[in-house]
Amino acid sequence: MKLYELCFSPTGGTRKVTDILAGGLADRIERVDLTDSRIDCSAIALAQEDVAVIAVPSYGGRVPSVAAKRLAAVQGNGARAVLVCVYGNRAYEDTLAELRDIARQAGFRVIGAVAAIAEHSIARQFAFGRPDDQDARQLREFALQLRARLSAGDLPEPVLPGHRPYKKAGAVGMVPRPTKACTRCGACARACPVQAIRPDDPKKVDGKACISCMRCVAVCPHSARKVNPVMLAAAGLMLKKACSDRKNCELFL
Repeated sequence: MKLYELCFSPTGGTRKVTDILAGGLADRIERVDLTDSRIDCSAIALAQEDVAVIAVPSYGGRVPSVAAKRLAAVQGNGARAVLVCVYGNRAYEDTLAELRDIARQAGFRVIGAVAAIAEHSIARQFAFGRPDDQDARQLREFALQLRARLSAGDLPEPVLPGHRPYKKAGAVGMVPRPTKACTRCGACARACPVQAIRPDDPKKVDGKACISCMRCVAVCPHSARKVNPVMLAAAGLMLKKACSDRKNCELFL
């Protein structure tokens, strides 16, 4: 058995959750960064005895469209899959249901799933510092349960929340822009999952291509990319009621 980690994580929160879970399942992990726009997902082929941890953030209660496209190209070949959706303490809505459908269509057999919390990628004050120690304990305990089931061959597909048709995908909310501190180093353009930033002029952004993932903000070595502060403040106020109370990981077997 080989363990694959197929993860779309623009700002690192989803990766933190996935690393904890995958680390509890195996010592050796084949990591596939679905955030990398250069990756050829059609060349990724698993074997039936393999296990994949497939992880995405929830964007407005849906799987990010670029992540869905890349996952759909992977050859699951009957490998077992544990699904992970990560959200910023608001709600994940139809993300797990959609992710299950994508995984099935790619040839995976779903054996478990997790909805976990990580720091909100835009309004960073919500779920700050998560996943924390309590989250890590839950995820490690869940990994032990999964290992026991894999050893026993007890692998029924879990019942997952969500609706079909899925909720309508929302429009792009905030497009980060360069500030005067930008040195045109190109780190943001190289890291952008959808190539929305011009490599020859990182100060130019294709607002229609941008998915508001905030990866450019996270990777800039000069903290020179920002979203509109008025829009950011408005988003914080809008999310305050829904995101203030602590939500815990939801585990599905």
